[in-house]
Formats: sequence, structure tokens, C-alpha cells
Amino acid sequence: MGHLLGNAVRLTPCEDILVVGEGIETLLSVREAGPGLPVWAALSSSHLGAVLLPVGLQRLYIAIDRDPAGRRASDRLTTRATEAGIAVRVLEPRLGDFNDDLRAHGQKALRQHLVEQIGPEDRQRLER
Repeated sequence: MGHLLGNAVRLTPCEDILVVGEGIETLLSVREAGPGLPVWAALSSSHLGAVLLPVGLQRLYIAIDRDPAGRRASDRLTTRATEAGIAVRVLEPRLGDFNDDLRAHGQKALRQHLVEQIGPEDRQRLER
């Protein structure tokens, strides 16, 4: 998977904001709860920390897995994004990842949990 370093599965196109995380199922769960959010899956924590950010990105949401590797990757990506002038917020699941949250609590509860973490300027995107 070394040749994939820096790349991501671009599940939706993005312009000014992006939600990026590790697994495809995690980001599809975020997308189900917030259908207007653009999402990319990095495929691993190592790749998450190294994902190449698109030109013109203004706000980055990092959907972490609740484990040490996810937090380290988030820290690396946060540093890189901040240095590039991109505002960053980390989205934390209640359980292990957002797919666990969706399966355990349902779409409505996951959406509400995301509302509490997404910046006010992007909350309308949860409803699209």
C-alpha cells in the first residue's frame, strides 16, 4: 500500500470543506448521517496522516477512530493542514468509529452527535 501514500478514496467531490478519516465504512457512515458532507477515506491511520489535501480547501474535519493510531494520524494531519492555513476540527465517535456509532445508535443519533462537533458554518450540509 506504499504507492497509495498521500491518496484517498474520494467518495464524494469536495470544494471548500472535507471530512477525511481512515476506513470506507467509517466515512460512508458519516455521509449517511450528513448527506451534504464531502468525504474521503484514507484506508489506514498511516495514510490518514499523509493524505494530500486539495487546493482551495478551507476547512478540514478529521473523523478519527478512537484508538492511539487514529489520534496520532489526526495530530500529523492537523499540523500539516494548519501550516497550510486550513482550519481543522477533529470529529470523535462515541464508540470505536463512526460506523460503530451508526450501527449502535442509528442515523438520527449520529447526525445529532455530528451537529455538536461540526462548525456552525457547515451544519446546514448535514441536511442535504
